[in-house]
Amino acid sequence: MFLLLSLPHKSREFPGCGNIVTFAQFLFIAVEGFIFETNFGRKRPAIPIRYYLIMVAMFFTVSVVNNYALNLNIAMPLHMIFRSGSLIASMVLGIIILKKRYSVSKYTSIALVSVGIFICTLMSAKQVASKSSLSEEDGLHVFMWWLLGIAALTFALLMSARMGIFQETIYKQFGKHSKEALFYNHALPLPGFLLLAPNIYAHAVLFSQSEPFQVPGIGLTLPIMWFYLVMNVITQYVCIRGVFILTTECTSLTVTLVVTLRKFVSLIFSILYFKNPFTAWHWLGTLFVFVGTLMYTEVWNSLGPLLARHRKEAKKE
Repeated sequence: MFLLLSLPHKSREFPGCGNIVTFAQFLFIAVEGFIFETNFGRKRPAIPIRYYLIMVAMFFTVSVVNNYALNLNIAMPLHMIFRSGSLIASMVLGIIILKKRYSVSKYTSIALVSVGIFICTLMSAKQVASKSSLSEEDGLHVFMWWLLGIAALTFALLMSARMGIFQETIYKQFGKHSKEALFYNHALPLPGFLLLAPNIYAHAVLFSQSEPFQVPGIGLTLPIMWFYLVMNVITQYVCIRGVFILTTECTSLTVTLVVTLRKFVSLIFSILYFKNPFTAWHWLGTLFVFVGTLMYTEVWNSLGPLLARHRKEAKKE
């Protein structure tokens, strides 16, 4: 667990290193997919490339915008909670684009999530204001950057929801191909990182100047930031690969529930490990977000029959 949290913790010493982290993740998944999924480019994709180009343009934009939001006075807990509101964006765009209609319980869950995000956003705004300098002008400057961060998160949230709707439409037409989608979603955006090359190179130099670290078991010595980056890439690959496979192996209810629980666990670890300020209002907002998310997945309806069956089996015994 320490290794999973060390790179985010060390990133405070290297602000703005999100681009090199994202690039390393994309490059690793692209190389692995090129070898094992496309058989060195000899296997034709089941879904036409033009659809993947649209998909990855959205995916790349969301990833970069979310990274830059952390440099705009957005605290990590708020960042994670805000992104947990993806159900709101998905429902709104589903109504607008797909003309969907939902039950009262669905709208109630969305209301809970909305209130939770509003509470956390408001409390974080007060923290930003309290941390600003004594100068009113400087305080306004900090607060305006924070507002820009909120705008960036909102844009990324809506773009991510639009990408989900696009994926849903494509998968219905061509079928689900999790490994193929994983590869093309990470390989096609790689040229876009050329725009970020100066930033990536600068942080690569900084990583190389970090203190030396001897890797346990193999005796290899390398800068500690490169070690953290490698461990982050490996764990992120396992996580992302799992989510892509989960979408084809399980129902949407199970996928949403697992991802929600992962976000919740990540949030708790972030708060405890980084000692982020988290007030009772933040906890209340977090509770609203995750209760609303679980209501949206209708997990309660699924647990009811399961518990009833368990009681019947217990009585028989």
